[in-house]
Amino acid sequence: MAKYKKKRARELKHDRFRDATMLLADRLAERVAGRGRQMLYVLLGIVVLAAVGYGVYRWRHKHTEEAEAAMGRAIAIARAEINPSPPANSKEPVFSTEQERAQRAIDEFQKVAAKYGDPYRTEARLFIARNLLITDRDKGVAELQSLSSGSSETAVLAKFALAQAKEGDGKLDEAAALYGEIAKLNATIVTPESANLRLAMVYEKQGKKKEAADLLFNIVSAARTAKDKDGKPIPESAASREATQQLLKIDPDRHKQLPQPPPAELAL
Repeated sequence: MAKYKKKRARELKHDRFRDATMLLADRLAERVAGRGRQMLYVLLGIVVLAAVGYGVYRWRHKHTEEAEAAMGRAIAIARAEINPSPPANSKEPVFSTEQERAQRAIDEFQKVAAKYGDPYRTEARLFIARNLLITDRDKGVAELQSLSSGSSETAVLAKFALAQAKEGDGKLDEAAALYGEIAKLNATIVTPESANLRLAMVYEKQGKKKEAADLLFNIVSAARTAKDKDGKPIPESAASREATQQLLKIDPDRHKQLPQPPPAELAL
């Protein structure tokens, strides 16, 4: 008798979503009783489609959460501390060399790229490429090159990382061309100011002092005279402030010709 009661209790535990669906179906049946069964079948079909859509939504939401969590773990590894003598009880990942950290990060991002679709797959590939610059530089450069086509945020970031790699390798003409391309994209993820700042630094390395000074002057001058839609001055960006310092070092006389910066309170 006790077993029967337990079994019966389990049978009475209905899924709330199913109960709600059936209740809705019953009410619909009452409303359309005088209209025939065809209308009832149509409405029941709508209910079923809504249930399926909700299930797909829940699955996608869970999948997105899993992908973001996986990316978060991989990024934490890529940014982890490097310490030749890592503490024994550290709760955060710590690596003894940059190469060790980069390889571990590559492994984690490869898991993301293999399991999840875009945008996570492409973003993971970008992180992989950046870390390959440490473990296998030629392979990393090739991967950045393949990711840099187009004008998506990932493509712009890949092109910027490629330009930095070329600059670091002393391939200044290639770096300058890439920075110039990025500046023309007018992207928000890497602004024209940031791209032109790096381009000016490349010009300086090439011995093109005048070109570097002109570009830096234009960056700062445009930033200091910019106005918002109400005609009010816009606070200077970090790129503009750095360009100001670089211009002071490269050409102090040109620096003196800069327009005055916006009021200090705008930067607060």
